[in-house]
Amino acid sequence: MNQTKYIFVTGGVTSSLGKGIIAASLAKLLQARGYRTTIQKFDPYINVDPGTLNPYEHGECYVTDDGAETDLDLGHYERFLNVPTSQANNVTTGRVYLSVIEKERRGEFLGKTVQVVPHITNEIKERMQLLGQSGEYDIVITEIGGTVGDIESLPYIESVRQLLWELGDNNGIVIHLTLVPYLAAAGELKTKPTQHSVKTLMESGIKADILVCRTEHELSQELRQKLALFCNVKKEAVIQSIDASTIYEVPNLMLEEGLDRVALKKLNLPEKNRPDLTNWNDFLFRLKNPKHEVNIGLIGKYVELQDSYKSILEAFIHAGAANETKVNVVSIHSEYLDEKTVAEQLKGLDGILVAPGFGNRGIEGKIETVRYARENKIPFFGICLGMQMAVIEYARNVLGYADANSTEMNENTSHPVINLMEEQKNITDKGGTMRLGAWKCHLEENTLAYAIYGKSDILERHRHRYEFNGAYLEALQNAGLKASGINPDTGLVEVVEIENHPFFIGVQYHPEYKSTVANPHPIFVKFVEAVVKHKNN
Repeated sequence: MNQTKYIFVTGGVTSSLGKGIIAASLAKLLQARGYRTTIQKFDPYINVDPGTLNPYEHGECYVTDDGAETDLDLGHYERFLNVPTSQANNVTTGRVYLSVIEKERRGEFLGKTVQVVPHITNEIKERMQLLGQSGEYDIVITEIGGTVGDIESLPYIESVRQLLWELGDNNGIVIHLTLVPYLAAAGELKTKPTQHSVKTLMESGIKADILVCRTEHELSQELRQKLALFCNVKKEAVIQSIDASTIYEVPNLMLEEGLDRVALKKLNLPEKNRPDLTNWNDFLFRLKNPKHEVNIGLIGKYVELQDSYKSILEAFIHAGAANETKVNVVSIHSEYLDEKTVAEQLKGLDGILVAPGFGNRGIEGKIETVRYARENKIPFFGICLGMQMAVIEYARNVLGYADANSTEMNENTSHPVINLMEEQKNITDKGGTMRLGAWKCHLEENTLAYAIYGKSDILERHRHRYEFNGAYLEALQNAGLKASGINPDTGLVEVVEIENHPFFIGVQYHPEYKSTVANPHPIFVKFVEAVVKHKNN
C-alpha cells in the first residue's frame, strides 16, 4: 500500500458509548486481516495530558513506553492489538494550543493573526497524520473524544472535514457511534436521537459513512432501513453494537455485523483473508469457562470509580483466563481500614492487591492491609504506592521503626524509608515531571521475581515521584525484606519480596500497563496462580 488510509470515529447522543472499544475492535479485525493498523485518541479537554487529573475526573492515567501520560483508551488499544502506543497516539486540546502558542511566540506565523482556522486546525491535521506518515501503518484509526455538538469538539470536527477533503475519495471515512435507546413505556427502540446526531454532524460538513448503533435490543431490518434512509447511509453500513457480557466479545460481534468489510469497501481496499481470531477465541473460551474462582481484594483510595484502576482490572481478566480462573475483584476503600476493622473487612479474601495512588488519604489503611496479608500468609501483591506501603509496614513492624514513613506523607519522619528522588527535589511543575515510561530492572536469580519472569533483565513502565530510600536497604534486607529487582543504571530498588510466604511481592513499576490479551502479564498470572493454590490447600 502506498497511501495510508484514515478512519475517524466520532460519537453522538451521549458519552461513554464505547468509541474506544469499537475503534479497538475494528483495528483488531483489520489487523487480523493482515493490515498494519494503529489507533490514536484526540481528547477535547484543555489539560496538556491526563497526568494531573484526579482519577475520579477521567479514570486512570495510562502510561506508554516512551513516558507519555495518556487517556485510558490507549490501554484498550494496546490490550486488543498487542502493539505499544506512544506520545503520538494521544493528543489533547491543551497540547495543540500549547504548541501553537509556542510557535506564535517564536514568530513562526510571520506576524499573522493566529486563529482557530487555519492555525489550530492545521496543527490538529498535522498530528492526525503523524503516525500515517511514518510509513509503518496501512490504516490509522482516529477516535475523537467527546460528543458531536460539544463546543470543545468543534475544532476537531472541522479538522476532520478538511482532512477528508484533502485526502480525496476512498482515503478517509467517518464511523459515527450513536445510541438507539429503548423506551420501556412505548416498548420500542427510538431512532430520533441518532437522526439528530447525524444531522448535527452534517451541519459541520461531515457525512457519516458508517453508523454503529449501541443498543440493548436487536435492531430489526425495518429499523435498519429507516436509519439508513434518514441518515443517508447504505443499509449494510448500519451496524448493530448490542450490549455484551465482556468487551472482549465485541470484535466477534463486529465481525458478524461486517464492520470491517464495510470499512474496507469504502476505503477501496481488498478484504484479503477472513480474520484469524483463533487465539482471541481461545482466550474468550477460557474466560467464559473457568475451573476455579477466587476473591481478590483491591485495596485503593479511588475505588468508587472502576475506571480508576482499569488496567489492573483488565490484567486480572487476562491472568484469570490464563489460569482458567474467575477472578472476583472486591474493591475496598483503604480510608475505612484500620487495626480494628482490617480483619473483618478483609475476611473471605483469597488474595490482596494494594493499589497505586498519590497523597496521604487512606495510607494507614493500606499499611494495615499489608501487615494483615504478611502475618496471615495471604498472597500479596503491591503496585507502586502499594510496594512503598509494604516497605513502610516492614520497617515499622519488623525493624521496629515506629514512625517509618514516606516523606510524601510525613516530611518530619525520623525514618524516611521512602523518599523523594534527588532530581525531583527542585521541581515545581506537577505535569510530566515524574519518573515515567519504560525503565530497566535487573532481577536477582533464585528469587520470586526471577521465577515469575524467567529472565534477569526486564523493562517496565513507571509513574511515580518517590523511591525506596537506599540508606535503609541493608537494614531491611537483613531483616528479611529482599530487594530482588534493582535498576542497573540508578541503583534504585524496583522489587521487594519476602521468603516463606505463599506469595509476597511489591513492585515500584506498573505491570498492569503491559498486560494484553495475547500476553497476560507474568506477575498477574503467577499471583492468580498462587491465590488459587493457596485457596485449595
